[in-house]
Amino acid sequence: MKKLVSAGEILVEVMAERIGQSFLEPGPLVGPFPSGAPAIFIGQAAALGQPAGLIGAVGKDDFGQLNIDRLSALGADVSAIAVHEGHATGTAFVTYRADGSRHFVFNIRNSAAGLLEMDDAARRLLAGADHVHVMGSSLFSDRAIEVALAAIAAVKAKGGTVSFDPNIRREIMQASGMRQALDHVLAQTDVFLPSGNELFLLSSASDEREAVGELLGRGISCIVLKKGAEGAAYHGREGTFAMPGFAVEEIDPTGAGDCFGAAFVSFWLRGAAPADALRIANACGALAVTRKGPMEGIHRLADVEAFIAKATART
Repeated sequence: MKKLVSAGEILVEVMAERIGQSFLEPGPLVGPFPSGAPAIFIGQAAALGQPAGLIGAVGKDDFGQLNIDRLSALGADVSAIAVHEGHATGTAFVTYRADGSRHFVFNIRNSAAGLLEMDDAARRLLAGADHVHVMGSSLFSDRAIEVALAAIAAVKAKGGTVSFDPNIRREIMQASGMRQALDHVLAQTDVFLPSGNELFLLSSASDEREAVGELLGRGISCIVLKKGAEGAAYHGREGTFAMPGFAVEEIDPTGAGDCFGAAFVSFWLRGAAPADALRIANACGALAVTRKGPMEGIHRLADVEAFIAKATART
């Protein structure tokens, strides 16, 4: 099977317990949970049986060990995760608003995550990689951008492929060089995985059909537009189709898009039919929201298939 690699932030997430809670005053919190968009992605891919590894950096602390232990337990390759003594693992604090939106307070750039680099361990991991997945959230500094672009170049040079999830938070969109980095990554992308209005982030079009046509015209093999509980739409040169999501009780949406993306890319790499890959992806995204915590909703393939079979039998 093809091996996929990602690079970027590894952090712990601490969440407000109550909807409408603010960080401007004391309140109950829950966590820490292992997190970071590329870590969630790699964890879910590994849980589905896909060879997967992560280039990242954590502090020599409990938070860093928590992440390494979780990724290892899921079957991910953690050999390129650097551990830095004297630096703290990155953090994200999250509040939930009544309208369903979230507010984040990040410490990424000034944490151990900011020490991300293309070291010997990263180069060894990439030497065995067939595919690179890039998260827009991981382009949080010039240093991180250099690592992402170097990883893309290394894999593309040997005929590999790239997937790209813009995953842009308002809190990091203003980072220096972010827009240029997004454009550069998109130019190398084979599988594009935007959510909602992210489809228009890197397109000049004003409607979905025009945006899809423009992006496919740039050489992207397929676009998978994530629509949350409504499911997703697939756009490729061979055609377009939509697939509804699975009905579940939502506990926490954090990480659902990352789990969705990991599932689709894993099965795309296996040569699965787009409809089959999208069905597995929708199931992983749905299961992810049923538990509180970004990686708590990651499921193994057997559990995902059982969930799909049960949901199908009900309909």
